[in-house]
Amino acid sequence: MQKIGLLWFNHDLRVDDNATLLRAASEVDKLICLYCVDHCTVSPGFEKPAKLSPQRRNFLSQSLQDLDALLDRYGQELVVRMEPPLEAIAQLITVHDVSHLYRSKHVGTYENTVWQTLRKRYSMLNFTECDTHTLLSSALLPFTIDQLPVTFSSFRRLIEKIEIPPPLGAPSSLPAPVVATDLYWQQAWQDKFGPTKNSKALFNGGASAGERHLQAYFDSTLASSYKKTRNAMDGMDYSTKFSPWLGTGSLSVRRIVQHLRHYELTVESNDSTGWIYFELLWREYFQWYGHAHKQQLFAFEGIADSAPTTSFYPERFKKWCTGNTPYAIVNACMKHLNATGYLSNRGRQLAASCFVHELNLDWRHGAAYFEQQLIDYDVASNWGNWQYLAGVGADPRGHRRFNLLKQAQTYDPDNEYVQRWTDGRTLQHLDSVDAADWPIANHSI
Repeated sequence: MQKIGLLWFNHDLRVDDNATLLRAASEVDKLICLYCVDHCTVSPGFEKPAKLSPQRRNFLSQSLQDLDALLDRYGQELVVRMEPPLEAIAQLITVHDVSHLYRSKHVGTYENTVWQTLRKRYSMLNFTECDTHTLLSSALLPFTIDQLPVTFSSFRRLIEKIEIPPPLGAPSSLPAPVVATDLYWQQAWQDKFGPTKNSKALFNGGASAGERHLQAYFDSTLASSYKKTRNAMDGMDYSTKFSPWLGTGSLSVRRIVQHLRHYELTVESNDSTGWIYFELLWREYFQWYGHAHKQQLFAFEGIADSAPTTSFYPERFKKWCTGNTPYAIVNACMKHLNATGYLSNRGRQLAASCFVHELNLDWRHGAAYFEQQLIDYDVASNWGNWQYLAGVGADPRGHRRFNLLKQAQTYDPDNEYVQRWTDGRTLQHLDSVDAADWPIANHSI
């Protein structure tokens, strides 16, 4: 009897260094490669994936088309379903008599709920999860997940001297695909979710584009000056720009480290190359932070003992989203984000600090808006960083409040960034109604 496998792709959209794909290739006779575009128009909670912005949707669509092209080289295909994964996977299990299910381990509460529901509903099947989104597998961690160090510094001291395993290669072959019985769904994906033209798109999605960028970056000398340039607000050369492909899993973080080590051996090893690895360790920490704290990643009080004193003001939230606040540097950041789906690390910190500390808004709504907009969205990094800044996360010093005027003077001293992305106007009064929802007289813009 043939073994039929189903691999649920999520944040692992590549064939290179993909332990899940290699495992499936070694165990089954035929394989369904599945991705579900779960485009919910009404979000029932912060744990549920957000509706995608045009920029993020476009980048994801390019990533899926590239993965389909890579699988085609093996005689395989990517089945894309425009419906919730629980519904799609259940149907495919029944129709194709699936015996083995595979996925990469995921931080998201929603994704894990789907997986656990499938395990309970189809307990007779074989379920396999592999680590593909982190530098280390859970088995190589020097602690159990529930003993994750409470600070990044403690985590880094334990991790930074561990030798990172080399990346796995691409598979030599893949099992044949199951005969498609739902071509309608493939056409629906192409018609409703295909990439569109975007003149302001900064990146092309997909593993092929990610690998080209990785090679080009380390063929240059940009890594040697990374620490000096990383806080710039705009441009293509100030940071590594690996995050868009890391977010979708189109690029392996272990492959990045392999290139970084080669650069250090053959070109230069200095504070800047060390800082690139330092930032990858921050990413690593947030991945395991998400695994450790699960639903608390989306909780108002985070992992803290008490909830923040912030609330939700619809008018303020809308003005922040559209870049129409009293803070010019924040307005520029938000317009930059909305136009391109990308924002510098410094810009994200300033926008988030303004959201929490100046506008006194519930941090979760800011995190959810970033999830909707960012082409490099990563569950753990996004929500972990927002918790960190809001004072309900891993930072022992509490709130991270930035002096926005000072930050603008430091990182945009000639006002070039603000002028590039805004018309220079800012609100004189933030609110048009008071706490009782009565209009405030004489407010102006």
